[in-house]
Amino acid sequence: MPKIPIVSSIEVIKALVKIGYQTDHQTGSHIILRHPQTRKRLTVLNHKEIARGTLKAIIEAELTVAEFTDLL
Repeated sequence: MPKIPIVSSIEVIKALVKIGYQTDHQTGSHIILRHPQTRKRLTVLNHKEIARGTLKAIIEAELTVAEFTDLL
C-alpha cells in the first residue's frame, strides 16, 4: 500500500473533480462536493495541509490510496 501523501484541499478537490465530483457549496471551512449521478456527498476541509488520517477517510469513500495518488 502506497504512503498517503500530504496535500492541500485544492489538490484533493482537483483529484475528486477528475472522477466526476462537483463543488456543491461551502459552509465555513468545509467544502461540500457531490457526484451528479450517484448523489454521494464528500466533505473536504479547506486547509493548506490535510492530515493523513482525515485524507484517508475522505479518499477511501471512493478510491484506494493508489488510485488517488494517480489522480494527483
